[in-house]
This record gives sequence, structure tokens and C-alpha cells, in this order.
Amino acid sequence: MRRQLLALVFALVPLAGFANENKWPLDHIQVNPADTASLQRGSQLFMNYCMGCHSLQYERYERLVTGLGIPEDVVDKNLKFDPNAKIGDLMVNAMSAKQGKDWFGSAPPDLTLEARSRGPAWIYTYLRTFYRDPARPWGVNNKAFPDVGMPHVLQELQGIQECAPGPVLAENGGIRRDPLTGKEVLLGEDGKPLHPCGRLKLVEPGKLTPKEYDQAAYDLVNFLSYMAEPMQQHRQHLGIYVLAFLALLFVFAWLLNREYWKDVH
Repeated sequence: MRRQLLALVFALVPLAGFANENKWPLDHIQVNPADTASLQRGSQLFMNYCMGCHSLQYERYERLVTGLGIPEDVVDKNLKFDPNAKIGDLMVNAMSAKQGKDWFGSAPPDLTLEARSRGPAWIYTYLRTFYRDPARPWGVNNKAFPDVGMPHVLQELQGIQECAPGPVLAENGGIRRDPLTGKEVLLGEDGKPLHPCGRLKLVEPGKLTPKEYDQAAYDLVNFLSYMAEPMQQHRQHLGIYVLAFLALLFVFAWLLNREYWKDVH
């Protein structure tokens, strides 16, 4: 029983530190579950680009209606690709675990709790750091998840990035710079890059500009963060009332304590 409780705790607590095991810096992101427009755009991106391989098996299509304010007929026509699926059905796809393993080397994971297990910052960085790598089966690699077995499904939106020389650290822990010009030192004495893949540069633009793609990635991460904990806003609002009640209860407890000890010298 004790081991089961420990396993449950580790499953529910976000492990942001674990996510950045390859030391690539995570991009900053502040999700907002109150931004309904962003959540709706994120749901559209997920259904169009992610649902074919990944599922949200712990949530139902009804959540898109009750939580995101999307009309039920819009969900039926545009966000459900299984004509037999009902509004109360779980959001699963047709890919079996065996098919996923045969095609990608391992079954694509369910993403319902991905934002809680890895953290929104990791997912956001992951979506933004695909780059061309001919040595990989799908021709791409990822800075947040090295040697990932997933293709860059958002490539038509972002375009194609390639590695570029990046800065290296100096002995004092900062970025190494030329003492005369102040510019970052990217090349060694032999003329070769000190950090051949320290940055990513866009070499083939996609349908979206870099700023538009960053917004699309944010919307998708915001949606996944919401689906991982749809009741977070209600929990936060409820917490305010709980704290107010405890504060009021403290006043009465203090008065009662004073009454009990007033005759004790």
C-alpha cells in the first residue's frame, strides 16, 4: 500500500527538473486557463495534428463543450473524426499500441497528463526545437528530447530549422566573449565551431511566421495544460474561500484560547 501511494504521488507531481535532462534551456511560458480563445485554438491544433497518434483518454469530448465553450455541433463536425463517437465518449484514436510500436518504435503516449508530468515549459520547448537531422529515421531531431522517434508534425507550420554555431561557457560560468570586441566566441583556433548546434536557425519558412508559430505552440501547450487539470481555476477560486474561512476561524480560536487562559497567572 505504501509503495502504491508513493507511485501515485510521483505520477501527479509535475517533474519539471526531469524534463530537461539534456541541459537544453527551457523556454519560458505562462499558461492561462482563463484564455478561452487560446484554448479553443489549441484544441483545433491538437485535433488536426496530434489526435491521429496521441489520445486524451482520460477526458471526454464533452469537456470541449462545457469547459471551452465550443458549440456541440462544431465539436461533432470538426473536432471528432470518428463518426460513431458520442459527445460523452473518451477522446481516443484508432491507433493501437501495436501499430504505434511497429511504426514509431514505441507506442505514442497518451497526452492527457503530459503537461503535469513534464511541465508546460518542456512541451513548449519541445514544439519549438525540432531541427533537420538526416541521420534520424524521420529526418529530424529535437533539442528537448534527443533522438526522438516522432516526426515534426507541425513542420508545415513552423518550417525547417537547422543547427547553427552557438555560444559556449567561459570559466566564470558566463558566455565566452572576445575581450576586445565583446562578441560571442563561436569558433575555436582551428576555425571550427566550439558548439556546432548551440542555436537553431530557420532555413525553410513554413506557413506561419516565427511569431505566429510561437503563438500556435503556446495555444497547443495551453490546451494540454488545461486538459491535464480542467478544474484548476475552480480549485484556485475555492482556495480563496477556504483561506478566508480559516482566517475567520483563527479569530474565534484565538478569542477562545484567551478566555481559557485569562485566569491563569
